[in-house]
Amino acid sequence: MTSTNAADPARPRRRSLAASAAVVLVGTAGLFGLADAATESDGLAAFDPGLTTRAVAHRTPALTVVAHGLTFLGNTATLVTLSLIAAAVLFRWSRRAAVVLVIAMIGSSAITSGLKALIGRARPDAAVVLGPLTQTFAFPSGHTLNATVFFGTIAALTWPMIRVGWLRVAVLAGAVVLSIGVGLSRVYLGYHWATDVLAGWITALVWLTVVLNVAQYGHPLRRRMSSQTR
Repeated sequence: MTSTNAADPARPRRRSLAASAAVVLVGTAGLFGLADAATESDGLAAFDPGLTTRAVAHRTPALTVVAHGLTFLGNTATLVTLSLIAAAVLFRWSRRAAVVLVIAMIGSSAITSGLKALIGRARPDAAVVLGPLTQTFAFPSGHTLNATVFFGTIAALTWPMIRVGWLRVAVLAGAVVLSIGVGLSRVYLGYHWATDVLAGWITALVWLTVVLNVAQYGHPLRRRMSSQTR
């Protein structure tokens, strides 16, 4: 007798879409909550000054070098360069993958600019910044958001290419560690409040979920992917 699960091959897809929808809804709600807290300086944002003070108090020469290296990975020039190189490499394997990366990064940049202009949050005092000052708004952290989208997209797109289990785990772990590292470096160097960084991670997760689901389940993209892999 055929089981209900076997008779319904679309069930895993529906479950995946439901889980993704939950991530988007919860993440969006969390982002709105953080934005409100950042605007009113209450909620989680009330802890920002204390966290910045602690980060400054724990600075060391070695940690500062690491933080500058991580924040360099998340700056616009570096990510644009890495994105172009990665897109060119991916294009040789799959045009779809290259297009997905480009769309993910363009969208990430647009979302960053839009949210910064909408929230208009001031950065920490210039006296705590280790490096050149910037005049843009703080919320969310663009370095964090864009770096997380880049590393997350690369990990997702290269996952089908990697056949070795431990290497898959290593690539995913590397994407997570670098994304976290870039975010923490922004607080350590005094460029952002902790909630700016948290908002960057949340926004990146929501955007990644949307982009990767459209790439996987969008009918035009699926047909294009099938024709290219034959």
